[in-house]
Amino acid sequence: MILQTNVKLNFGLNVIRKRPDGYHDIETLFVPCDEFGDTLEVITGDDYSRTSASLFSRYGTSLDPEGLPALGDTQPQRSEDGLRRGRTAPPELGGKLAQGISEDGKLMITIAREDGVDWVPLKDLCAKAYYLLDNDFHLPPVKIFLEKKAPVGAGLGGGSADAAFTLKALNELCALGLNNEKLSEYASKLGSDCAFFVWNRPMIGTGRGEILEPFGLDLSGYVVKVLVPEGVSVSTAEAYRGIVPRCSNNEGTTAPTTVSLRSTPPLASQSEAPVPPLSVPRVAAVAGAVVPPLFEHRGTMPR
Repeated sequence: MILQTNVKLNFGLNVIRKRPDGYHDIETLFVPCDEFGDTLEVITGDDYSRTSASLFSRYGTSLDPEGLPALGDTQPQRSEDGLRRGRTAPPELGGKLAQGISEDGKLMITIAREDGVDWVPLKDLCAKAYYLLDNDFHLPPVKIFLEKKAPVGAGLGGGSADAAFTLKALNELCALGLNNEKLSEYASKLGSDCAFFVWNRPMIGTGRGEILEPFGLDLSGYVVKVLVPEGVSVSTAEAYRGIVPRCSNNEGTTAPTTVSLRSTPPLASQSEAPVPPLSVPRVAAVAGAVVPPLFEHRGTMPR
């Protein structure tokens, strides 16, 4: 099964409070965006891959795609952190293509990226999505091929989308019979915005972003442009670390930080009125402080 993923945009982002678990309660409007996305292939057992030969040809590696080990034929190395991690094949991290095989030999994941794969494949959210379902459903052996084309560290949720699409692919391939509500529960365990990509339509996100409520929004009459500065990335944790939420009162309730997103009518109903500009989320402001080139690019955006 081959899937083309997408990313998301945050139309407004209210950071309400920092939670005892270290996360932040937020209110945001998630909107899917097809301007960027990855190519994800998930196959079971020894099924034929339709993307692997192209990946090896275009990204180059010492691995021979015809000689890839069959699942279960690897010599596992026990990991220190308890993940079912086995061998990670060359090239080393930072190369354009990297591969990992789980300790039990059930999962092989191959990731290709033009700017380099600087993370362990078996720690990728796609692999974690497989582990999560495997714990409950004892999945068959699976191979995952992921070509990363969406920007990394740009706040667009590319990795979260990959994870959610992996859950959906496994649900269909393995006939698990999970509905979107159940898939969302699994997705929320992988990341705060993963559940959004199960639904992939405009949604108000609250809590960490995993509590979702449909929002009527029609952007068909608008052109949405996304500017991603080349060579600039900021981790979500680093961006949020600099946020000082507008504090809650002694009773634990929070004074409004801005007008609630729910109070803004859908753009489709505002066709006769000028569209109010969206304020820059404070997360973006902090990200700009962490990586100053982000501020330099703000002035190039159309208004």
